[in-house]
Amino acid sequence: YGISIFNMPFVIMMTMMGIISLSGIVVNNGVVLIDYTNLLVERKKLDLGIEADKPLQIEDFKNSVISGGAARLRPVLLTAITTILGLIPLATGLNINFFTLVSEWNPNFFVGGDTVVFWGPLCWTVIFGLTFATFLTLVIVPISFYLVYRIKLYFYSLREL
Repeated sequence: YGISIFNMPFVIMMTMMGIISLSGIVVNNGVVLIDYTNLLVERKKLDLGIEADKPLQIEDFKNSVISGGAARLRPVLLTAITTILGLIPLATGLNINFFTLVSEWNPNFFVGGDTVVFWGPLCWTVIFGLTFATFLTLVIVPISFYLVYRIKLYFYSLREL
């Protein structure tokens, strides 16, 4: 959406590479969030003395999802922010000549250049996608996990009857 909103060119090769790299970051964040939440659920079962194959009560599960989301908030945000901030110089073509900076005290600083044409679409794809996907990871994934657990609990209660 960001590429469309800002009317940027959709370069097939580099934009698709950006989408592939973006999917790796987003999937990793989601998997770590769900894995940590499952770990909290298992710990809660041990604390309450519930067998591993029995479900946790919905309120305890909800508290585990909230705790897992709160614990993973900082790492997910830091991953997103550092990646976005790290890609901005490459996306804008920020150039500094470090050789002349040290030898002549002249950094020959400029923005733009040939690298922006090649790397810009990849960077902007990751920047826009990661901004949107961070919201999905921190809000939609825990909500979906909670809703799926409620459905699973409903079918478990039907099986017990």
